[in-house]
Amino acid sequence: MSRSPHLPFASALLAGTAMLASPQAAAQDGEEDERVEDQIVVVGRVLYANEVNALRSPTPIIDVPQSLSIVTADQITQQGFDSLGDLVNYTPGVNTSQGEGHRDAIVFRGVRSTADFFIDGVRDDVQYYRPLYNLEQVEILRGPNALLFGRGGTGGILNRVTKKGEIGERFTGYQASLDSFGGYGLQLDANFSAHESSAVRLNAMYEQLDNHRDFFDGERVGLNPTARVQLSPQTTLDLSYEYLDHERFIDRGVPTGADGEPVEAFEDIVFGDPQLNESRLEAHLLRAMVQHRFNEGLKGRFSAFYGDYDKFYQNFYAASYDPQANIVGLDGYVDTTQRQNLILSGDLVGEARFAGFGHTLVAGVEVIETDNNNDRFNPVWSDSGEDVEFFNVERPLALSGGTGIAANGNATTAAFTDLNDDTEAQISVMSAYVQDEVEVSDQLDIIVGARFDQFEIEVLDVPAGETRSRTDEKISPRLGLVFKPRENVSLYGSYSETFLPRSGEQFAAINDTSAQLDPDEFTNLEAGLKWDVGEGPSVTAALFQIEQSSPQVADNDPETLDVIDSEITGFEAQVQGQVSERWFVAAGYSYLDGEIVERTGPTGRTPRELPENMFSLWNTYQLTARFGMGLGVTYQDESFINSSNTATLPAYTRVDASAFYDVTDTVRVQLNVENLSDELYFPNAHSTHQASVGAPLNAKLTVTGRF
Repeated sequence: MSRSPHLPFASALLAGTAMLASPQAAAQDGEEDERVEDQIVVVGRVLYANEVNALRSPTPIIDVPQSLSIVTADQITQQGFDSLGDLVNYTPGVNTSQGEGHRDAIVFRGVRSTADFFIDGVRDDVQYYRPLYNLEQVEILRGPNALLFGRGGTGGILNRVTKKGEIGERFTGYQASLDSFGGYGLQLDANFSAHESSAVRLNAMYEQLDNHRDFFDGERVGLNPTARVQLSPQTTLDLSYEYLDHERFIDRGVPTGADGEPVEAFEDIVFGDPQLNESRLEAHLLRAMVQHRFNEGLKGRFSAFYGDYDKFYQNFYAASYDPQANIVGLDGYVDTTQRQNLILSGDLVGEARFAGFGHTLVAGVEVIETDNNNDRFNPVWSDSGEDVEFFNVERPLALSGGTGIAANGNATTAAFTDLNDDTEAQISVMSAYVQDEVEVSDQLDIIVGARFDQFEIEVLDVPAGETRSRTDEKISPRLGLVFKPRENVSLYGSYSETFLPRSGEQFAAINDTSAQLDPDEFTNLEAGLKWDVGEGPSVTAALFQIEQSSPQVADNDPETLDVIDSEITGFEAQVQGQVSERWFVAAGYSYLDGEIVERTGPTGRTPRELPENMFSLWNTYQLTARFGMGLGVTYQDESFINSSNTATLPAYTRVDASAFYDVTDTVRVQLNVENLSDELYFPNAHSTHQASVGAPLNAKLTVTGRF
């Protein structure tokens, strides 16, 4: 794959944006959680300890020695985001993977993950599409993050901060939207505070799903009541229950042709079964947190999380394509997962001076108990007796309800009777961590810490009646230096490690061979700059290198994984904030370069789903006191779909826009338009013959209000 000509252009454009914008004012590190309430101003200049989030200590963002991005609820509304994938499109160094049409899958700095997701800092590792209706903000931290989060987090993590009850406040917010495909959604955010020391808040949503692809439909329900109780001036209790019910059609895109690129002529063809490609999820999530301030220098926090997930998905997809005969081979499976997660954690955050230096200490423990039952059945086609059947490419395919006419003219029916996997896994994790932020001087901070994890897994292979187990014990260190030549400028360097057990993110790969292997280890070196000057946006930049070993989809069989070692280096830059009272800008650029250094097969190739250049820019301008507009562009360089580098996702540029009008001080009407130029593009893929088709020109009308 040739080097992209867009690197100099994107770098120059980002530099120009930075020159137009004077950087933001430095965040003030105080005891109180000061918020900026303007609709398009970034909330959360400081990651406060009294607001559950990714970092445990009350450290200003400028003093955090790693790249991170925060997307607020206001930004989510302004840009019309409906999913984490939408949000990621405007985040540097991060892109999306297809996720087989039934789950969030994000590529953090070239490392694909389906499990590095967190809710209020607590692991949320089941494969599903996460909603945005109840969020205060989304935090994306890049680089290995084992010290605070444990296993995984190899290229980064994504943490969703949920809305909590607000004591002393009474309000009701609502949102209604309708898109040009026919989908619509309703949201409610109501807060009640009948007592001076307590509040109840209810967030709820309903979505009717539709898009540009044949047969696609679905619906999603979310209900999240929360309560906050001020037990004493020093102690706060937060309680939350969330119910999720999600059904949708599974679409795994189109195959690649003889040139290794997605076949554009197939943009309207769905390579699946109109009746049987479906995913269903029901989840019950309970969260509790107690925060207690012992004194001015010491605070404690204890949280408990229980998640019960029941998931079902079945699908057919293109496993092969013969361009000369115009015949596609369809494979498929039906898969069920039942998982229960119990996670208990506690930590202490203390600030003190000793040995002549200021210290911010974080020490914590975490216990995780997981029960995971999973089974998978492959199809057997009546005509061939195999798990793959061949069909002529036409719209629609001659298949519905598992019955169709094969390419040879014979009638054929699929029955999911071939047992591929049936396991019952129990996972126990015990962790302890400590971190010290040492203020050596007014200009120099040293961050040092380590985490110990004991990871135990026991898997019962139900058909064989055989049990396998393994225990791993790992120490993950972290070291960071932050030098501040001025109060509003920081230069930093960091080193961090994390690990991933050989059972993988979803505990699906423990067998007689892999059970004997040590966990995959990941290291990250990063150096960067953060600059907050004046009243304008913040400017950040980082250079990094990641050595990683991770499971990747096998080129010849998208149901199996290969463990591939690679080295990835890159550069990220971001500008975000208010250029003026009327103008908000968020721009990001990343350059990623990687090489496969060890695998079963040739090395020296480029890791899959690693666009060399990515660029995004979003502007919102308030034209009058009530009317404003937004304009954005995202660019993603070409990347390889598979590790053998024989299939490619073409580069694309997408233009988005918005317009909003405040009918009153509390009611806004907003129009978001996606893909303004109506470009045909393929944003991501799962395997060689499963490339997603991007949506054409479409629009969404939204009304938001509060009373």
